[in-house]
Amino acid sequence: NLIIILNLEKKMKSVSITALKTAIKNDSCIIDVRENFEYNMGHVPTAKNIPLSELEARFQEITPGSYLICQSGHRSMTACDYLASQHIEVINVIGGTSAWDLPLEQ
Repeated sequence: NLIIILNLEKKMKSVSITALKTAIKNDSCIIDVRENFEYNMGHVPTAKNIPLSELEARFQEITPGSYLICQSGHRSMTACDYLASQHIEVINVIGGTSAWDLPLEQ
């Protein structure tokens, strides 16, 4: 059950947790933009940590088409907006880690 929402105002692509699970199975790049201490407490499988606070210095590490996740979806949306301004199109995960219903990695 794939849900894709395109925010026409901001031209931001967003997906559900269900779509993220499929992306993980397909070896897609997942970026967790929460702070290091939050990431270390538990993150979705395969996610790489690039905190929002470090994004401006590290945005070159993010490839187009990556899935961005945070705790609830707000910080990842902010990160998506910033990356769009750098001409890097990424995908926001709606609901963030809070919506993840499987075990988290540590």
